[in-house]
Amino acid sequence: MRRRGSGMDIPRSGCWRARVAVRCYSGAFQLQPGWKTYWRTPGDSGVPPRFDFSKSENIEAVTILWPAPTKFDDGAGGHSLGYKNQIVLPLRIVAKNADKPVTLRAGINYAVCEKLCIPVEANAELAFASVASTEDSALFAALDTVPKPASIGDPNPLTIRDVKRDGKSSVLVDVATPDAREVSLFVEGPTPDWALPVPTLLEPSPPGVKRFSFELDGLPPGAKPEGAALKLTLVGGDRAYEFNINLN
Repeated sequence: MRRRGSGMDIPRSGCWRARVAVRCYSGAFQLQPGWKTYWRTPGDSGVPPRFDFSKSENIEAVTILWPAPTKFDDGAGGHSLGYKNQIVLPLRIVAKNADKPVTLRAGINYAVCEKLCIPVEANAELAFASVASTEDSALFAALDTVPKPASIGDPNPLTIRDVKRDGKSSVLVDVATPDAREVSLFVEGPTPDWALPVPTLLEPSPPGVKRFSFELDGLPPGAKPEGAALKLTLVGGDRAYEFNINLN
């Protein structure tokens, strides 16, 4: 289904492991020049995509493997997180019964934006009659951009060295980088109704690190930051890592 600014389809492509009934495919969004769409967490403004796979057949679970997003100005003094041009979303599909056909049905709600945002509703269907699969270079290229799991202090050239509270309402994140490359840091709360702001790079930072800061704003009513499970996504050059932490 096509809408102004974008098109979306689910090509037959990917990887599979029949013994555990796991298959990988991809959904592709093609955006017109100057248009953008949003990451699972849209940043200071924007509309996150929503996917409904409930009408699928013989599917136990579908996991979207989100490529690292790009940060861009939202036109209101903040930053949005998302994608431009083409975005390929790898899908990890778990079948209920690996010996039976699988039909993936997806209802998708998302927004495409130029100066104004346009809501889009689309439906896609793809049936897999057998375990036959075609390797797709676009899928594997997209998998390479999905942030890799990491832990605080890992000896990677690009890593998070430390996370600490700064008073009651601020959090500081120290990032180690191999060079002077530009890096971006994004933070997500334990549930989608947390709307934490995009971290800001502090200048000057302490020697040897890039220090980011974010406020503990946008918490849902009644939520407390102590012990909250946060997800930090660190992006620099062609590398991206994902850190799961509990806030002290």
